[in-house]
This record gives sequence, structure tokens and C-alpha cells, in this order.
Amino acid sequence: MTSIHKLSFALVKILLLLQLAFGSLLLGAEKPIETQALFRKGVDGYNNIRIPAICVTKAGTLLAFAEGREAGDKGDIDLIMRRSVDGGKTWSDIEVIWDDRDNTCGNPCPVVDLDTGTIWLFLTWNFGSDSETAIMTGKSEHPRSPWVTYSNDDGKTWAKPEKLPHLREKDWTWYATGPGNAIQLTRGSHKGRLVIPANHADRITAERDSKTYRSHIIYSDDHGKSWRLGAIQEPLTNESTVVELADGSVMQNMRSYHGKGNRAVAVSEDGGVSFAPVYLDDGLQSPVCQANILRYSWPEENQSRILFSSPTGEKRAGITVRLSYDEGNTWPVSKLIHEGPGAYSNMVRLPDGNVGLLVEIGESSPYETISFITFDINWLEH
Repeated sequence: MTSIHKLSFALVKILLLLQLAFGSLLLGAEKPIETQALFRKGVDGYNNIRIPAICVTKAGTLLAFAEGREAGDKGDIDLIMRRSVDGGKTWSDIEVIWDDRDNTCGNPCPVVDLDTGTIWLFLTWNFGSDSETAIMTGKSEHPRSPWVTYSNDDGKTWAKPEKLPHLREKDWTWYATGPGNAIQLTRGSHKGRLVIPANHADRITAERDSKTYRSHIIYSDDHGKSWRLGAIQEPLTNESTVVELADGSVMQNMRSYHGKGNRAVAVSEDGGVSFAPVYLDDGLQSPVCQANILRYSWPEENQSRILFSSPTGEKRAGITVRLSYDEGNTWPVSKLIHEGPGAYSNMVRLPDGNVGLLVEIGESSPYETISFITFDINWLEH
């Protein structure tokens, strides 16, 4: 064998080894880096698993939350969690954050105070015997209410949940925090403010009516010592997600019941106390479903990037991540993450710079697993 042939053979071996090590990344294949099923329907001690939320603590630990359900949207629902201290490579066993017997404890919405390190976790509670329709029509035993717990030890232990009755108005019936993570503002006159997306419904007299749904904001300017009710959005808005824009304003991106197949959006210049009128974003086509928005990078980091994850089309399927370079005005980049059924999602920027997506996906139903998918931002852009 000539020296040239030996060199060629060695290069082929190196390329094969690299392909085995890095798989689809080298080949530019249209696949995320890795997918792990963190919560599985009917496998992990619960008949159903839903409502993902995830955050990265000040120490870089990942906390993945979900609802562990005995049945569907009503009944015995526990708030559960898994932790990862190695960037999502391995995870702890499932831990129960709140189990109130046969009642409903859900809608996780975490936020990390990067000044204090405290992890705040917003939740909602109602009697397990009450359905959403019963709550909305005022026929329930008790209205649905917001609660909060917190951890000061990186999510290892949690305080007893505390009810926050002042964060709901007397005519509100249904109430939900998030679901998905909240944010802390990092710039402008409201730097340090914790901003929690939430939603509610006004009392109705007949059946469940989407016209009564409204998004709203909860916030704190004293690191969680006290919480205030912020802006209340226009009707036909519901589950929402928030992102800080480069000028310090807050964009609230909302599940829409306007019947146009896209997302409702509004921007606040005072940290969520008030908002400009709601508009429909034609660039974000989505079924009626929860979605998530994430600030990945700032303009001073060479490129402003905001990510958006949701199903696409008329049904809950085709989980897609979109990318905006102009503060959410346009979305020129779009990549399919999961082709099959999919629904709720929540993204974080991981300590290594990759994107972590906690998402409801399955083969025949969106609610078979809550999986953790990681991908490189360069893969998304190319």
C-alpha cells in the first residue's frame, strides 16, 4: 500500500469515528442532538403526564416540572419534578413537590431570581372534584387560586406552598399560572423585576366560553417578598409566555381565541403594569395551544436571537422552533423538531450554549411523554 493510500485510509477511518461520535451533526442531518423521555404516561406512577416547565438555576442545575395526573384535567394531580446537575445528560428520580390528596396542584411556572438564587415556583390549586366548566360557571366548591412555593437550595427542598388570594379579582373563576417559565428583567428602570405570565376567566352563566379568557401579569420588585397583579389583557387571550426585549420592554405572547390560527401579542414599556393593544402575529401560525418564547442572546452578544416553540398547523402536531433576529417582529428561521403529535413546550438556554426544549410529544398522541430535546443554535440556523 502506498503512503498516499495509507493516508487516505487513515482519513476515512477518522471520518467514520467522527461520524459515530457526533452522528447527525457532522452530516447536517435534520435531527436534534438528543431526545430523552423524562416523564412517561402510565409508566412513572401516573396514568397521565402533562404541562411541562423548566428552568436553569443560578448554579446551572436544570429543574424540569410537570403534572402527574391520575386522570385528565381534573381530579388528583400532583406537581412533580426531576433535577439534572450535568446539563441534562442525567436526571434524578421523580420527586413530588406538592401532593394535596385528591385535589389538583398544577400549572408550574418557575422563575429564578439571579440576584438571590431563589427559585420561585408559581402553581394553581382547586378541589379535585371540580371541573373547569364548574369553576368557570361558579358552580364549583371553591374557585381556582394561585399559590407559590420557593427553594433556596438549588431545588433540593421546597417551602410549604402559600396561597396568594390578592392576585385574583372577585369575579374571576378559572385561574392558571404559566404554564412554562417566567422571567427576571435584566435592564431598564425595572431591572430585577420578576414577571410571571398567568391567565384567568371571568364568571359565565352557561357553558365554558373562550370569550371570557384573559391573560394577565403578576410581578415582584422586592425579590418575592410581595407579589402584585399587573396588566390584564383583552379578551380572547389565554395561556401566555413573556420575553424581555432589548430596550427593556416586555413582550407577552398569548394563546389566541381570535380564530385566525396565529398568536396574540402585546408589548409593555413599564414592566408589565400596562400593555399596548393586542395584535395578531401573522408570522406565528399555531393551533389553539400553549407555546413558549425564549431570549437566547442579546444584540451586544453579536446577534439578537429570540426563539419561539409551538405546534404548527390546525392540530397539535409538528413541534417547530422559530427564530427572530429583530426582537420578535419577523421569524425568518423555522425548523421542525418533532413531526408527530406535540403540544405544550418550554425552552431554556443551557449552560453549554445549547437549547433545551421540554415538550409534550408522542407517536399517536401529544401526551405520551414529556421529553427533553437538546439542539445547537447553529443547527437551528443552518
